[in-house]
Amino acid sequence: MNRIARYGKLVAQEGRGAELAELLLTAAAGLEDQPGCELYLVNRQADAPDTIWVTELWRDKDALDAVLEAIKGSPETAAAMKLVAAAEMIELDLLGGKGPIPRAGGST
Repeated sequence: MNRIARYGKLVAQEGRGAELAELLLTAAAGLEDQPGCELYLVNRQADAPDTIWVTELWRDKDALDAVLEAIKGSPETAAAMKLVAAAEMIELDLLGGKGPIPRAGGST
């Protein structure tokens, strides 16, 4: 299986960064029972409080796709998107490192 690592950058409408962050933290709590989600961290950019970064690690594309399909069109997703002025998603190739994940080439 190939893990999916992603960085999401969400720029909230001016002055709405804290509100957007709270909605994303609520979403993170909802992922606790999703075994395919290995990491979902919500961060605020230190020098830009309306810029929120999400760091994600998924077991595989199927796990990510299942969650995306489940939240598509939900009231929670709509509420968060109303606060977003700009968004960018960067997909990464996970090579390894330190953390609660096996090194590249390790077993799952």
